[in-house]
Amino acid sequence: MERLISLLIGYVCGLLQTGIIVGKMNHVDIKQEGSGNAGSTNAVRVLGWKAGALTFVGDVLKCVVAIVIVRGLYKESSMVPLLAMYAGLGATLGHNFPFYLHFKGGKGIAVLGGLVVSTGFALVPIPLSAFLIAAIFTRYVSVGSLLASTTFFLEVVAFGQLGYFKMEAAFLYELYVLVFILMVLAWYRHKTNIKRLLSGTEMPFRSDKK
Repeated sequence: MERLISLLIGYVCGLLQTGIIVGKMNHVDIKQEGSGNAGSTNAVRVLGWKAGALTFVGDVLKCVVAIVIVRGLYKESSMVPLLAMYAGLGATLGHNFPFYLHFKGGKGIAVLGGLVVSTGFALVPIPLSAFLIAAIFTRYVSVGSLLASTTFFLEVVAFGQLGYFKMEAAFLYELYVLVFILMVLAWYRHKTNIKRLLSGTEMPFRSDKK
């Protein structure tokens, strides 16, 4: 039951589509502009860096809030890191598949950023570095996003095996499964980007806002 509640708390928090709100503040329907995605990358392209940064921060925070709620609710539990990961998965699902937008939301990378931070600051440098290096040198945010999700999975497993999460083995392996699902979900949500990368038609990252 704790797992389901944590997942639902995350999903509800993830339903807040920051990009749409920021778009409305600028009198723009972000779902009808650029790539049609409600995430921060499209917000930068359509509305500029300030709006993109605001969208990114909002998407990060909704995952953080979900995890803070779950950690507070189950602070006496022996599987708090696992329940926090369920909340992070829920927030990602809410962001990516909001029911009120016909299950068409963002791609969940900013939400993943909130999950990485909430899992522990020790885990932040590697996914962040992977994202920045890939995005800067290739100019493709999609490449950075895919690398960040993959490195996060790998380091969660590595940190887990080193005893970082302080949970019994069954909970730990379940945690690995959740992070693997998040990685697969990130790759799935970027499937069109991957096709464009392979065909050489992927759009380099830039702001079209004048």
